[in-house]
Amino acid sequence: MAQVKVTIGGRDYRMACGEGEEEHLLALGREVDGRFSNLRGTFGEVGDVRLSIMTAIMVADELSEAKKRQAALEAEIAALKAAHADAGAALDGRHADVANEIAAAAERLERLAEELSDGVRRE
Repeated sequence: MAQVKVTIGGRDYRMACGEGEEEHLLALGREVDGRFSNLRGTFGEVGDVRLSIMTAIMVADELSEAKKRQAALEAEIAALKAAHADAGAALDGRHADVANEIAAAAERLERLAEELSDGVRRE
């Protein structure tokens, strides 16, 4: 396991992570530290624990909103897939109708050709 030092609110925290995840964990730490610092700038020195809780709630709120957006997008994708499948089925049905119409027209043309051929032979 790899270890990194993450600084949040001026305090260093040693954290373990999987090999290759170090940069990702450091980036997450910088993100949390930025939010923590912004809250400290807005609310002043209200205590690190309180600022930590406020930061966590902000992140949880954003995660909740992201999950709602994801669910809405997944529902939209499902609806689009269903509409696509319905359109494909309708198109397949229309292709079959057109193929039947072409076959019927070909039969009529063959009958007309036979009738013309029979009429030419009689004359």
